[in-house]
Amino acid sequence: MKDIKNSIIKILKECYDPELPIDLWNLGLIYDLNIYEQPKEKFGVDITMSLTTPGCSMGQYMIEDIKNKITELKYMDTINVEITFDPPWSPEMMTEEGKKTLGF
Repeated sequence: MKDIKNSIIKILKECYDPELPIDLWNLGLIYDLNIYEQPKEKFGVDITMSLTTPGCSMGQYMIEDIKNKITELKYMDTINVEITFDPPWSPEMMTEEGKKTLGF
């Protein structure tokens, strides 16, 4: 499962917030990844993420980008992405790499 999680994180680092020059993972928008086994040697993933602001109009775009890229992994079957604002996102949630990229 660790390899699957690493593969998904790698993909999330290729998904960007269209309004910022930084990927969703390093921006700290991914709150939770839950990977689970499914029949026929397939896997599913539930992703809980947030947006930088509740009024962000690009949420659906980012969800579709995540789903489309993870679908390319042959062993993935179910991909659920849920948006939450609990807790609300703040710049402190960024990784050190993300903070460095944005000059924090």
